[in-house]
Amino acid sequence: QLQASGGGLVQTGGSLRLSCAASGFRFVDYSLCWFRQAPGRERERVSCIRNVDRSAYYVDSVKGRFTISSDNAKNTVYLQMTSLKPEDTAVYYCAADPQLLRLWLKAEADYWGQGTLVTVSS
Repeated sequence: QLQASGGGLVQTGGSLRLSCAASGFRFVDYSLCWFRQAPGRERERVSCIRNVDRSAYYVDSVKGRFTISSDNAKNTVYLQMTSLKPEDTAVYYCAADPQLLRLWLKAEADYWGQGTLVTVSS
């Protein structure tokens, strides 16, 4: 299972770090992604990391502002978010799957976290 945390209310330009703790599967063999869903909008991918080689991927709208990382010893993936904008407001979900492309291209995963709300005020 996945347990996401770290969301909250922050002003424009602020920072937050989201965490997603994993259990019940072999973490190092999985890729993990962050998705987000804003009110009235479809869920969109934000960033993914492939644990086997730490390759990281980002959607264009967050490149240069967000950084994904993972700690295999703690079975946890992080999303460091900086220079936050009101349009980053959403519920953020983590997901895990052995196949990165399944996550990145299809938003399909073996495991999904429960979501954590990020609100960026203007």
